This record gives sequence, structure tokens and C-alpha cells, in this order.
Amino acid sequence: MSFKSLLVALTATTCLSTVALADNLTRVVTVPVGGEITGMYLEGDDLFFNVQHPSDDLPNEYAKAAVGVISNANFKAAELAAPTKTEDKQTVTSTLGKYQVLFQEGSYGKIGHITGASGEIKVSNDPDFNAFVPTGTNEGYLFTNWEDRPGGMSRVKLSRAADGTWTADAQDAKMLDFTSVKGTWVNCFGTLSPWGTPLTSEELYFDNTKDWNNSEYKYIGGVNNLASYLGSYPNPYDYGYIVEITDPAGSATPVKQMALGRFSHENSVVMPDEKTVYLSDDGTNVVFFKFVADKAGDLSAGTLFAAKMDQQAPAGTPAAEAGFKVSWIELAHGSNEEISKWVADYNGITQKDFKADATNYISDEEVAAWARGEAKDNRVAFLESRRAAAAKGATAEFRKMEGVNINLKAAADGSVPYMYMAMSAVEKGMSDDKGDIQVGTNKCGVVYEMKLDANFDVATMNPVVAGGKYDKSNAANSCDINGISNPDNLVVLANGNVLIGEDTSKHENNAMWVWQPQR
Repeated sequence: MSFKSLLVALTATTCLSTVALADNLTRVVTVPVGGEITGMYLEGDDLFFNVQHPSDDLPNEYAKAAVGVISNANFKAAELAAPTKTEDKQTVTSTLGKYQVLFQEGSYGKIGHITGASGEIKVSNDPDFNAFVPTGTNEGYLFTNWEDRPGGMSRVKLSRAADGTWTADAQDAKMLDFTSVKGTWVNCFGTLSPWGTPLTSEELYFDNTKDWNNSEYKYIGGVNNLASYLGSYPNPYDYGYIVEITDPAGSATPVKQMALGRFSHENSVVMPDEKTVYLSDDGTNVVFFKFVADKAGDLSAGTLFAAKMDQQAPAGTPAAEAGFKVSWIELAHGSNEEISKWVADYNGITQKDFKADATNYISDEEVAAWARGEAKDNRVAFLESRRAAAAKGATAEFRKMEGVNINLKAAADGSVPYMYMAMSAVEKGMSDDKGDIQVGTNKCGVVYEMKLDANFDVATMNPVVAGGKYDKSNAANSCDINGISNPDNLVVLANGNVLIGEDTSKHENNAMWVWQPQR
């Protein structure tokens, strides 16, 4: 849509700041009913993305989750209207170009199949993060997360024809073997490291580890599935990490990078210095983390930090108008080697050991003692990172923190010195009358911009795009159809424009938008 129409639409629905209104927002993709946009990844001018868990009663190929691509995407494309015809609501529509389905859940009898010690557990319909690793001209491997419990990741060899058509090699397709790292949990979004390795995220949403072996807990089914995968009861401290896929075009060996902390990872993004990493934490009352590695290109050891936010607007200011100053609280230095030894101390615990009035894992008292400097080691910082951050005074109030991303080359040369974060919904801990963050509720979400300094540090976080009015009575589109709703995946283009993908039930058809800052 034009700037003028955007201004009129958003001014009529919500009170947004000049910053949030002053730039262009254009809808360019919609996906079928029930589907979410995940796995946004740009290889040259080809845009990979997925249709995650669409409605299974669709009368076409999109009744199954799909992994696909738009080749030679035209990011100057015209506005795509929200679909009104039934047939348009049941397919992928785009002004960027034609969407090609590459493969789907169940393809080749392999894709999305989660299999462990007890055989096949499920076929996932939740493709998430994509990363393409080239192996030559117009060929390479596409890695795709399967966001489930246990988690999975597929690797499919692709080749590209001169006309932009991609072909998948069914014989070379496989699901990665995660048994060497005791499996994974909810492989969510991710990025490709500057040195070319996929970084997949374990979105561990057990807010209190003491419930891991509680047979009455609402998510215990996932733990039981993981036990079936392993053939033994899992240790919670083996999950909730960034998992790096080393030698991606060869053995594709997973390594859990424990020094980056254990929490509900949405994704991580490594800066051009190959040492500084920013990490988003998905859930309620969560924390923004930073990690600085000891050595460039090596995530196995370094120092973990947590953000302290200083709101630069009065309490109750609309989320679209309230920015923050950011400072960083050091938690601890750690290495995979020492952390893995601490994890082993909790092996062998099962549901038989659960007691409702106690915990078999790290207690609140142990967290408090660590924060006072009285602990014998730093296990709290790496095994209970969110609780550790809060105990040290970091801000633990964010709600539904999603993708955080940069354009690697443009950040390196300084042409786009910005990092962006999607906050799916601004509510609960962010919009109450307590703590560091006290902004107005925005159930439709906000995208924040953070400027990178010469050392790739950030000291500010400001809203730049915000969802419009929320109308609960509008079941199909409770968030204004002319703005974002529950932003999730982000891709930063070389010219500074930002692609925003939706993960929402508040638009009948999830959309992808191009946001163009005016500087």
C-alpha cells in the first residue's frame, strides 16, 4: 500500500509514533488458511519460506506443510491485497513471483519423520527455519527444522536451473541423526553462521524445570516422546540450547553450544566479528541475551550477558511509541566442556523421583545463592539462564520474543548497521505496572530496531513497525488487516528493507510484508 493509505489506516486504528508510521509497509505474500510463514531465508534473490501446519482439510496440495521458494523475487513488487476469494485463501499468493513447492511433510517417506529408539514417533507438519549451504554453482543443501517434540532437521540436496527452477534430490534427502546429542526439543527458527554452519534453536518452554518429571504437567507428553526417542528418561539440562550443525555438507554433525545459555531459544544471530551473538527467548517474562565468544568462529566458550532495559517513555505509553536504552549485565564465563559436566550431575532422575513440594533440579535457593556470589560454580548461569538473569537484575518481562536478525554483509561494511527483533505480542509482563517495561498492550506485535556500533554492541531498542487495532469480535482478522499481526521471522535485505513474516491466528491468512525505512 502507499504511504498515504498506510498512514490513514493506522492512524484510524491505533496511536502510533511518528517513527512507526513514517515508513512504507507493503504486503507481498499470503499463505493458506491455518498456515504460518516460517523458514524465511534469502539465497541470492531466491526467497525460501515454508507453509507451516496449514489446515489439513484444504482441497489442494497445501493440505500438507510445504517447504518452497520464490526464485528471482521482486522485492520492489506492488502491494498484494488480502485475499477475499475462497480459492485465494487456500493457496500461496504473492507479488514477489511464483512460489514453487520443493517438498512437503512426508515427502520421500523421510521428510518430517521423527524416529528414535522405539521406532517412528510422528511425522511433523511443522517446518520452520531454513538455511541453504552451497556445495557448488547452483547446488547445495537445504536444511529445514521440524519444530516438534522431539525435534528434527532435514537435509535435502537441491540444484537450480537457469530459469530459477529448483529440483530436489529425493535419493539424497534425509533427516539428521540427533542421537549423539540425546535428541533435540522444538527446533525453531535459526540462522546460518558467518562460517556457513546452520544454527538451529531449541525452544524449551518449560518455564520451571521442576515440572520436567511431573507426570501431571501439561507438556509432559513431549517429555515422554523424548524418552521414547532415547530409550531412557531424558535429563532436562540436555535441552534448550543453540545446536550448530558442523560439517554441514558432509557428516552434518550436531553440537550443542551450551555456553550460549539454556532457555527457550527462538534464534541466535552471529555478528560479523564472529564472536558477538544475540539470542532471543520465546515465552512470557523472558530475557534478551548476548554472548561473546573467546575466539572468532568458535561458540564453545565465552561470556553470557543479559539485557537490562531502561524505558524512555512514561509508564503506559503505547508500545509503538516507547523505546528503550539497553545495558548488559554479565552473568558468567563458561565452556561446553565444563557445562556438560554440570549437566551430567542430573542424569538418572525420572518421574518416580518427583515431589510436588520440592525439585530434583536447581532450586530457587541455589539460584539466589549464585546471584549473591556464594555458589561453588556457575552452573546456574548456563543451566537456568533466565532465572539467573532475573536474579542478577536483568529485565525478565518480554513477551513472545521472536526472530532477531541482521544482514551480515551490510552490517559488516556498515551500510545497514541495524539489527531487528520481532515481538509477537506486547502484553503481560511488558504491559503491567511493574518492572522495567510498562508500555501499552499491543496484541498484534511490534518490530524493534537496534543500531549496531563499531563493536557490534547495541545500546538502544526502538519500535519501528507496530500492529494496528485489536478487535476480538472479528474472529477472522482480529488484528487490523492493513498492518502486521504477530511478527515472527525477519530477513534484512542488503538495501536495509526488512521482510516480516507472520505467525498468527489473528489474520485469516498469514502474510509477509516488506518494510522500507526512510532514512
